[in-house]
Amino acid sequence: MEQYIERIAVHSVGNKANGDAILLSSSELMPDESIRNLLATYFLSPFKSEEYYNLYHESSLELNEAYNFVSRIFDDPQALHEQSVQLAKHLYEQSNHPKIKGGEFYVVYFTDCPLHGETVDAVGLFKSENKDTFLKISASAAGFEIESQQGININRLDKGCLIYDTDRENGYVVAVVDNTNKGTEARYWLDDFLHVRQRQDNYHHTENAISMCKSFVTQQLPQQFDVTKADQADLLNRSAKFFKEKETFDMQEFANEVMAQPEVIDSFNSFCSDYQQERDIRIEDNFEISNTAVKKQSRFMKSVIKLDRNFHIYVHGNNQYIRKGYDEETGMNYYQLLFNEEQ
Repeated sequence: MEQYIERIAVHSVGNKANGDAILLSSSELMPDESIRNLLATYFLSPFKSEEYYNLYHESSLELNEAYNFVSRIFDDPQALHEQSVQLAKHLYEQSNHPKIKGGEFYVVYFTDCPLHGETVDAVGLFKSENKDTFLKISASAAGFEIESQQGININRLDKGCLIYDTDRENGYVVAVVDNTNKGTEARYWLDDFLHVRQRQDNYHHTENAISMCKSFVTQQLPQQFDVTKADQADLLNRSAKFFKEKETFDMQEFANEVMAQPEVIDSFNSFCSDYQQERDIRIEDNFEISNTAVKKQSRFMKSVIKLDRNFHIYVHGNNQYIRKGYDEETGMNYYQLLFNEEQ
């Protein structure tokens, strides 16, 4: 069963900082079946990541306005239009940066949305900020006529979030998309309007654990030990292999297998504690590894030795086949690479 648009309301939300208006509709939209299907594609196709968030508030979850309005919709879907007006007003109040674009704001009630092997209802909040020019060609008595029209490209969603009706006490499970405003003003959608933080799940733990391991190898390790770039590359490769091949992450197992040497293990354990405290995050000692997070983070675990501006050495295997030396004649360092055959 595919997810279905049960109810939908749309308003126009301008930029408050620039004195733009907010235009509120008086009732829900009533599109036909074909338009509902097009809208479902427009709204839902960008949500492909397994990275999820929670609505939250530093003091109390009940003080998060988006949480309150969406909760009332889940309690009574027929109240969608009434609560969509409140959501639109809330968005307007947060649109106070001069670079924020105005646009249509949609509040949508979906049924049968897949999540973690189950289906749940969801409320979608979407905003279209950019218009494309389309050409319309029509037949006439003299042949053909062509005219241009401004409209929304249904293959490109500007801003959106899906709030799934589960885990309500922790701020729901929330998926977020933001494809516009990459500067500081972009944060108004995530931080000011929705006010979300990353969900404490396996994806979150996997992503943070990989980042922590890379920081240790590339930043902390060279400060405490006499290691070469080849040694660092080898540790990064072994770390990446661990995350790719294991189904679950165990902090001590990782330290013993990858770091291996007792003094390096002690340094790693100390670094882990400091890393989490400094960033105010919590990485569980044991969790199921998210393959999606591993794939996303793998590009940051590439083992590359950069030599001046002339060469990059991409290290994929055993660092025993890389030897570093010093050439007295030229006064330059060199790497010697050992291999069986050239491909």
